[in-house]
Amino acid sequence: MHFHPLKRRDFITLLGGAAAWPLAAQAQQSAPPVIGFFHIGSKDALGHLAAAFKRGLAESDLVDGHNVTIEFRWAEGQLDRLPALATELIARRPSVIAGNSPAIVAVKGTGATIPLVSMFPSDPVKLGLVESLRRPGGNVTGVYLFTTGLEAKRLGLLRDVVPRASTIAVLLDANFETTEAQARDVQQAAAGLGVQLLLVRAHSDRQIEAAFGTFAERGAAALLVGASPFFNSRRDRLVVLAARHKLPAIYEWREFAAAGGLASYGHSIVESYRQLGSYAGRILKGAKPADLPVIQPSKFELVINLKTAKSLGVSISGDLLTLADEVIE
Repeated sequence: MHFHPLKRRDFITLLGGAAAWPLAAQAQQSAPPVIGFFHIGSKDALGHLAAAFKRGLAESDLVDGHNVTIEFRWAEGQLDRLPALATELIARRPSVIAGNSPAIVAVKGTGATIPLVSMFPSDPVKLGLVESLRRPGGNVTGVYLFTTGLEAKRLGLLRDVVPRASTIAVLLDANFETTEAQARDVQQAAAGLGVQLLLVRAHSDRQIEAAFGTFAERGAAALLVGASPFFNSRRDRLVVLAARHKLPAIYEWREFAAAGGLASYGHSIVESYRQLGSYAGRILKGAKPADLPVIQPSKFELVINLKTAKSLGVSISGDLLTLADEVIE
C-alpha cells in the first residue's frame, strides 16, 4: 500500500495530534486557572478579608485548591514593594487580579491588560481608572468605598462623644492616595464645628508612635484615625496607643471597634471583599470588567464599644446609642 507523500505527512501529523491531545487535556485539567489577590496590607491583620473574598468566589462555585488557584501577594504596608510584587504576580499568568487600590494601580502601571477588580477608596472616575461607574469601559471594575467622603461624618460623631473637646487629633497616612482629600474634608468640617485640629501624617510604626507623643504634648482630647490600608494593618497597635494615651478615637472599620477602639463609622469591609470575590468569579466565568458596574455600598454602620467608653470615662448619650447599628459591651 503506497501513500501519496502529502497524505502520508498529513496522516503522521494526525497521529501526532491525536497522541498529544489527551496530554494537553490532562495538563489543562491538572492546572486550574489562577486568580491573583494583591494587597498593600498584611496577611496577619487582613486575613479575614481574604476569607471573605473566597466566600465571594464560592458564589461561582470556585474553590481555592480545587478548581482555581489563588495567588496571594501582601506588601506588608510597604508601598515600594508593590511594583516588584505586581511583576511577580503577572508572571503567574492570572486570569484576573483582585485587590485594593494601591496594588491594582501597581498592576496597571506594568501595562498588563489582565482583568482587574479593585477596591476604590475614592471616585474611580476621577482617578482615571474607569469611564463611568455604570459602565467602566476598560479592564478595571470593583467596589467604590466612599472612604474619602466619610471623614467629616466621623469627626461630627466624635464631637458628639466628646462635646467639650476643643482640640481633636487627626492621624492621616502620609503615603495614601486620598490623604489630601481627607485632610481638606476634615478641616472644612472642623471649621463648621468650631474645633481645632492637630493634624499629623505618618507612614511607619516609628512615626505613629511619635504622632501619639505629639497628641499628648499638645493636649488633644480625642482622635480621628483616617482611612488607610496601612492603618488597617496596624489596627491593634493603634487601638493600644489610643487606650494608653486615654484618647477616645473613631476609626473607619468595625474591626477597630471590635479590637477595643471606641467607635467606627463606615460600611462593612468584609461585605465589600465578598463582593470583590463575587466579581472576580464572574469575570473568570466570562463576564467583562467593562460591563460590570462599579459596586457602591448603600449601608453605613456606626459601631460603639461601651466597654472602651467606660474605661476612658466617656459617657455615650442615649441618642447616639440609639443611632448605633452595633453596641459592643
